[in-house]
Amino acid sequence: MEQSDTPCGLDVSLEIMGGKWKPLILYHVQDGPTRFSEIRRLIGGISEKVLAQQLRDLVAMSVLERRDHHRVPPVVDYSLTPFGQTLVEALIPLCEWGNRNRARVTEISQSVSRTKIK
Repeated sequence: MEQSDTPCGLDVSLEIMGGKWKPLILYHVQDGPTRFSEIRRLIGGISEKVLAQQLRDLVAMSVLERRDHHRVPPVVDYSLTPFGQTLVEALIPLCEWGNRNRARVTEISQSVSRTKIK
């Protein structure tokens, strides 16, 4: 990652958790070890391939830890590292903002969609 001259650290944050799925993955693993199939079920709309890649990225960035239980059938779960926990703590206010503004954002999105159709 290149150094930025901006005093805002969003570039650093987005380097790790940018994209549509990573913040949702982090939200769903914050309460403890979570299996791949459970993450996929909780998120909905994410393909198995994309979820696997996003999890690999988060493990590579030391945000998540992957634990293989060495069983048959395979049992693997993911949990936050201490570094990942600090990122989730930073995301919680965004989650709260989204909950407070969900209706307004939905209304705006629908208005924009109607304008594009005309």
